[in-house]
Amino acid sequence: MVRPASTIGIIGLGNLGASLAGNLLRHGLDLLVADLNEATVADFEGRGARRAVSPLEMARVCDFVITCLPSPAASASVVEGPQGLLEGFGPGKVWLEMSTTDATEIRRLAARVTATGATVLECPVSGGCHRAASGNISIFAGGPRAAFERALPVLSMLGHQILHTGELGSASMLKVLTNYLCTTHLVALAEALTTARVLGLDMNTTYEGIRISSGNSFVHETESQVILNGSRDINFTMDLVVKDVGLFDRLASEHGVPLELSPLVLGIFKDGVARYGGREHSPNIIRRYEEPCGVKVLGTGFPATMVDHLPKEPGVEVVPKKG
Repeated sequence: MVRPASTIGIIGLGNLGASLAGNLLRHGLDLLVADLNEATVADFEGRGARRAVSPLEMARVCDFVITCLPSPAASASVVEGPQGLLEGFGPGKVWLEMSTTDATEIRRLAARVTATGATVLECPVSGGCHRAASGNISIFAGGPRAAFERALPVLSMLGHQILHTGELGSASMLKVLTNYLCTTHLVALAEALTTARVLGLDMNTTYEGIRISSGNSFVHETESQVILNGSRDINFTMDLVVKDVGLFDRLASEHGVPLELSPLVLGIFKDGVARYGGREHSPNIIRRYEEPCGVKVLGTGFPATMVDHLPKEPGVEVVPKKG
């Protein structure tokens, strides 16, 4: 369980990591933070967190260490690099890997971490930064059941619906699958919304028509809004889409699944990166359809960013149906 005196560390204060760290601060926990962006670290120091000078220090000081990093390579560097987590981990420590990563890589790193006596749980999240900020994001957790139960109090602070997915690696596989589906929905919506605009349909009416129909999705209710606002800002970028869909595409291909849509979607976003740059907002993939048609797909009254206006819901374990 999380004792009042527990110290938690988080490495990686990007859009998602900063939201997770903010939730921990709101719960009044002793928090150590680390990030390559000094201004972000200083901001969290001003809000009551402490700075960790290295992953090694964080591993020694903290009971739980969370990593929320942009790539498997970044996670490996933090774990295995000079003054990395491996040098500070030992019995009683818990590593929560909340990055979207490769199942094979998390198993490899976990073997090295558990050899120190520490515990490992992979905990990728789903639902968007607006739900991470409110503490209502969904969390997949892969690893031993005992590790899951030990980490559940921490995960319940960070998220609302928490699913134990099974053995280590299962959460990462499920995460890249859901990210692939999210991306496929986004491309389909970009095509549908652009077509509606070319046909002369009212875009606010189009949004509502999709929302109340069998064509609705979580992606429509979130990303279509920032598309129609024009900001296209969902706190996620095209290079991250290429990484995540690439992980899914490779995983399925390695297991002999005859994919058709995934390579197309991956190719669309690789082209988006080539055209607009890797740091372009992912919903701006719609530009690939707007520009040849000479239109801009916009509505009125839609938000520039998504905000979860619901209060923090208590964290609950989602239990799959059996039999």
